[in-house]
Amino acid sequence: MKDLSLKYKIQKPEIIAEKSPLILLLHGYGSNDDDLFSFASELPKNAFVVSAQAPYLLQYGSYAWYAINFDADENKFSDINQAIISRDLVVKFIDELLEIYPINDKKVTLVGFSQGSILSYGIALSYPEKIEKVAAFSGYFNEKIVKDDFLKNDFSHLKMFISHGTQDQVIPVSWAQKAPKILTNFGIECQYHEYQMGHGINQQNFIDFMNWFNT
Repeated sequence: MKDLSLKYKIQKPEIIAEKSPLILLLHGYGSNDDDLFSFASELPKNAFVVSAQAPYLLQYGSYAWYAINFDADENKFSDINQAIISRDLVVKFIDELLEIYPINDKKVTLVGFSQGSILSYGIALSYPEKIEKVAAFSGYFNEKIVKDDFLKNDFSHLKMFISHGTQDQVIPVSWAQKAPKILTNFGIECQYHEYQMGHGINQQNFIDFMNWFNT
């Protein structure tokens, strides 16, 4: 089998159907493909669960979808060019998965955490024909990562689950709170949740996500 655009881990469905759903996990800054794959066993058994590893190496075992830089006043800046490259690389990766596995191209869900969540927004709004659902954990919507002409796209089928910790010290909850209104105005069906936690995913968060996913 040829090497794909991204390194990944995969959990195949217990019973391989003619066409099965795909759940694609996109980790956060400084992590790797082991991270979100740790809860693959809790995800639906009829789906291909794939955890992709970001392309930019930070240090051994630590990767990013794009660089985050700091100025002299410790303000954070995202490398938008790298983010756009990763956005399109993930779309290419999805197409490669569709070629080699019996995946239903109408049943693709992105599950992103933190930077992976930010990237998931960019992918889904740039290429809504590729994505059915997005679960955005502990991230925010960054319009700079979306294609310039994205408002021409049809978002009527897209569904999003958005969640955030009220004590998040990495990405302020106020940033996440903006997404549902913006996305609803684009015609996207959104479900938004907040939890008494920091930058992470707690048990109730996961239960709510699964309830949303299965509806």
